Amino acid sequence: MKRIGCKAPLFLLVLGAGLLLLASTTATLFAQDSKADQNKSDIEKRLDASAKVMDEVMAVPDKAIPDKIIKHAKCIAVIPSMFKIAVGFGGSHGKGVATCRLPDGRWSAPAPLSVTGGSWGLQLGGQAVDLVLLFMNQQGVDHLLSSKFKIGADASAAAGPVGRDAAADTDIKMKAEMLTYSRARGLFAGVDLSGTVVTQDKDETRLLYGGKFVPFPDILAGKVAPQDREAAAFVHTIRKYTDEVQQKGELKKPEAGISQSASR
Repeated sequence: MKRIGCKAPLFLLVLGAGLLLLASTTATLFAQDSKADQNKSDIEKRLDASAKVMDEVMAVPDKAIPDKIIKHAKCIAVIPSMFKIAVGFGGSHGKGVATCRLPDGRWSAPAPLSVTGGSWGLQLGGQAVDLVLLFMNQQGVDHLLSSKFKIGADASAAAGPVGRDAAADTDIKMKAEMLTYSRARGLFAGVDLSGTVVTQDKDETRLLYGGKFVPFPDILAGKVAPQDREAAAFVHTIRKYTDEVQQKGELKKPEAGISQSASR
């Protein structure tokens, strides 16, 4: 009995040490995986948020992007939750994703981008805002494909009209390379984004495409496919609202996609 009694504490000690070692190893591996998953989840959450912004913006036709506008858009970018980074100067920064219409009417895989703004933050009271950018012609698309440009300097832009029956200046605004919208405190309206710099987000591009950097032109010309469920869901959301216009009979054929020359 005494011999058994001596062995029992030793057995428990060895078992406890083994469990502690196993727990430590598991925790280390979990921490490493969690860090990688956290990096990936940032872009996944941004894709989800971008799709949600489009759903909410288009939910009320009288306050949404007009059919006449969205049916002609060659590319669409959504930047959820821009935030102010400089008190007194209105500097703002945010990240989002863009997709372009392909020649066959489909939409490209999403391309991560970042935007850094100037004084427009003051116009919106400095609070977090959502942005929607429409690229209306090939010149606007060319600027997007360049991977970095400044709105107002490199690309002409106008505050986009809102509502199913847009105002009389819609035709004039459709001549702009870009139409820009913002949503703050539930109010969706056109906004002047002059001075805002748009660039490809290289880090999030690598995260989204399995560690590989893919240039904007390759993504937006349809040379890569959506890599995960969130990316596919965002593209589906864009297609849902542009296809709705086609289903109403307002489009005889798909809008022309980005030119192949621009994607090279």
